[in-house]
Amino acid sequence: MSNAPALPAEVSALTHKYLEAVDSALPGFVELLYVTGSAALGAWQPPHSDVDTVIVTSREITTEDLEVLARIHNGMPKTPNFDGVYLDRLSFNARVADRRVVPFVVDGEFRTDKPCGELTPVLWLLLRRYGRAVRGAEIAELGLAEDPDAVRRYNLDNLRTFWQSLAEDARAEVSGLADDAPMDPETMAWVMLGPARLHYTLACGDIMSKADAAPYVARHFPEWGELARKAASWREGATADFTVADLRAATESIDAIAEDAWQKYGA
Repeated sequence: MSNAPALPAEVSALTHKYLEAVDSALPGFVELLYVTGSAALGAWQPPHSDVDTVIVTSREITTEDLEVLARIHNGMPKTPNFDGVYLDRLSFNARVADRRVVPFVVDGEFRTDKPCGELTPVLWLLLRRYGRAVRGAEIAELGLAEDPDAVRRYNLDNLRTFWQSLAEDARAEVSGLADDAPMDPETMAWVMLGPARLHYTLACGDIMSKADAAPYVARHFPEWGELARKAASWREGATADFTVADLRAATESIDAIAEDAWQKYGA
């Protein structure tokens, strides 16, 4: 990653603000910090992108540590969110990917008693291919191994159990609404661009940003290409209005993408 462009200034400033706070409150506690997500992929899009991190601690995390970390994260700026997964060295070295209960931050909220949905094989693929060191050894020096079969199984399962379930629930929620009723653009961008990223990983063994998902949909699922482009344009700052009819179309795209993935990569 030595040839990778510098992290966006906003991302660097926020990660260093966090490190200053945690080093002051818990000296020596944070041993490694890596940026993942859109900033690492070169697809940073304020105000929609969060700062995603993997934070490795020098020791097991105690109840007292959790109380301090909660105060630190409560004091962090809300835009952009500073998100991340906390792992002690043993868990990091074991490359745990079972969505176990660990401290994590999502949408700026510090959580300690729930399974961490980010702790999956895809996280390790993203970290190995694109992770950016803010503190600690460069990614290339860590000796991270890939597990393509674990990534494949996780993405297939996620498409079926999460995304297709979400599509079914969404259709039920809007069943009584008129087609021209307005829909939240952020929700539309999420449902239109998310499943295609999983399909791409299954097809290519790599990670794709939300910004790149729209042309991927247009190429492989052209029936929904225009809606995907509209969702991506909104993320880039364009004004866009979405309707319930768009949401219904998006749920159809989820089913089509998931079924295509299972047919091609489910064996």
